[in-house]
Amino acid sequence: MIDFTNELRIHNLKATPQRLAISDAMQTHGHINIDALYTIMLKKFNSISLATIYKNINLMLENSFIQEVKLPQNKSVYELTKEVHSHLVCQKCNKILDINLELQTILNEAQAQSDFKISKSNLVLSGICKKCQ
Repeated sequence: MIDFTNELRIHNLKATPQRLAISDAMQTHGHINIDALYTIMLKKFNSISLATIYKNINLMLENSFIQEVKLPQNKSVYELTKEVHSHLVCQKCNKILDINLELQTILNEAQAQSDFKISKSNLVLSGICKKCQ
């Protein structure tokens, strides 16, 4: 079990009950969008507003405690920050899986073919999972 109180403090964030609940939801669900997170949070904090969720998410993003995964033709999902990785997304059921690829090779090639100095990457591969095939 992760000590989210300590992890939040390491990222210069106060360990509020809302941030602890957001962290727990992300740990439990892996990848979660704002709508699903809001539904979970309402069960724990019946008067929480969507604005409060967004405020906390943005602050947690700014402090690199969580990261956003931008999905093609879907709402972004959020996850706890971990080692650099990519994502596989099923086009039928929207299941999201982490996948470890050697991204540095891809980034080096992209920089070599352009005049960009790449500072961020978000590789999402779309297809059909085994269950949906």
